Amino acid sequence: MISITIPAPEVTIFKQENPVLSHIYGFTDFHLITREAGGIFMFYNDKDELLFVGKARKLRPRIKKHFEDNVSVMKPHRDEVTKIEVCLVEDPVDREIYETYIVNKLKAKYNVEKVLYK
Repeated sequence: MISITIPAPEVTIFKQENPVLSHIYGFTDFHLITREAGGIFMFYNDKDELLFVGKARKLRPRIKKHFEDNVSVMKPHRDEVTKIEVCLVEDPVDREIYETYIVNKLKAKYNVEKVLYK
């Protein structure tokens, strides 16, 4: 049997109620997320429910794209996101495994691909 442990997040950013600085949907701390490293990211709501899991070769641009892109699965749910957790995972195979595992183990609400639990 294979045992998978979800990595601890290296960075967690929170939505701010009334941000003073420039922001995207209330998030002002995107600078804390690496621009160059790869990994997985998880979006949570205010009840700490997992909304979406994704992976990227370059984390910050990919995460920001979910808040700016017109084709993101998160487009109708962007206002729900209150916390973003980021785990650095350089190996692309590991990213794929973690993403699939987390989607199914924690039952991410808005992931439509890689869902095996339905």
